[in-house]
Amino acid sequence: MSDPNPPRPAERMGAREQLRRLAETFQPPIPPPLLAGSPDARPASVLLLFSPVPHVAARSADGLRASDLNVLLQVRARTLREHAGQVSFPGGRREKRDADAVQTALREAQEETGIDPSGVEVLAELPPVPLAVSNHSVTPVVGWWPVPGPLTAVDQAETTRVWQVEVAQLLDPSSRFMSVFRRGSATFRSPAFDVDGIIVWGFTAMLLDRVFDDAGWAIPWDATRDRDIVP
Repeated sequence: MSDPNPPRPAERMGAREQLRRLAETFQPPIPPPLLAGSPDARPASVLLLFSPVPHVAARSADGLRASDLNVLLQVRARTLREHAGQVSFPGGRREKRDADAVQTALREAQEETGIDPSGVEVLAELPPVPLAVSNHSVTPVVGWWPVPGPLTAVDQAETTRVWQVEVAQLLDPSSRFMSVFRRGSATFRSPAFDVDGIIVWGFTAMLLDRVFDDAGWAIPWDATRDRDIVP
């Protein structure tokens, strides 16, 4: 007898392969006007680094599901000029010594979190996403960290916390809401996450939301639940 509810194609693949295929399907999120890009935007990269949670680390990567993964996040120092105090992915502006967007992402991640780039498998380089608040065009680089090593906030003047968050927690509908950010007379709503009282919003949350959707991981959640954001 056939299965009346056969798995969708994305569900038949392991999570690593779903992330690899993002390069074929990813559509950059459409930012609100406040975050829209400009022709002179500076190139930058961020590293979306996924790894197995400890209790499944010995299993084959091909059999891991989204709920078996962590993703690396950090909290930016409140003294920074741009995106102060916000949760972000490791990353930053491209430098002349960087050969490409991937090298920028790996270099910045090493400088900010102490990871060893030689232990990271690059799965996908996604299309750039505009970020006008800091006038950047940001290339998301998706990485796989099969054997996670030590993490540290290398420079407390730039990053105050580095940690791995369970993807299952981010996908939990109770963790999700729409952030409401007001600037002057304008109001902007975008997806956000509550990670044990730490709010992930703005560019990072929009990128996570789109990756979860395009990878086929998203769980229905209440997009009418609003919370005001005060940076």
